[in-house]
Amino acid sequence: MIKKLATAVGLIAAASAAQAAELEITLTNATQGVYFTPVFAAAHDDNISIFQTGSAASAALELMAEGGAIGDLVTAATNASANVSDGGNSAAPGASNGPVAPGAKVTFNISTDDGNDYLSLAAMLLPTNDGFVGLSNWKIPSEAGTYTINLNAYDAGTEYNDELASSQPNPPFLTTFGNPGGNGVVTSGGTGVGPTGDENGVVHIHRGNLGDLDANGGASDINSAVHRWLNPVARLTVVVQ
Repeated sequence: MIKKLATAVGLIAAASAAQAAELEITLTNATQGVYFTPVFAAAHDDNISIFQTGSAASAALELMAEGGAIGDLVTAATNASANVSDGGNSAAPGASNGPVAPGAKVTFNISTDDGNDYLSLAAMLLPTNDGFVGLSNWKIPSEAGTYTINLNAYDAGTEYNDELASSQPNPPFLTTFGNPGGNGVVTSGGTGVGPTGDENGVVHIHRGNLGDLDANGGASDINSAVHRWLNPVARLTVVVQ
């Protein structure tokens, strides 16, 4: 069973032995109109879990999924002796490369030394309430080669998916890069999508943005012609060297 720390970050480190390797990782945004916030990625041992479907999100994952902030995930992974990405836009919170646009890609490197032979990754989807693209505990192959993984969108289960512009996040990095996820979002007028109240409290596959085409009202403030998606939402290419 995957363990969690008693702290809010939900990460645990444990010693294990494995052959060191270098990874070149390319994340491609496969959506039409959804942006990814700066990416958290780390190589770690098999006792670390940044998320599990059917389980409650950690406080660190909640911050990332609701506002794009990866600082707590980076800190937790580093404290757990994981190897956090040293390049691309997953190097640090608010990294200079900014969000990953639809159809765009970002490439970075990670080492797998010290037994860190599992890979995890997460980035918020804009615009959503608490949606993110994620990979959890993928076993890094020991054989050199190129490996491709399709990634799904998940819902952190921490915020009601009302799809209202007033509920969309405003992470600090958007001050520099603008609000790309806001492109196509109606400024006001929606009444809120679905039943009111909290979500079910656990991480699960995201139902996707429903949206509508009513620029002056309707249920959603998200443009259904721009920001709907079907899984998978990303392609991950891992080159094991």
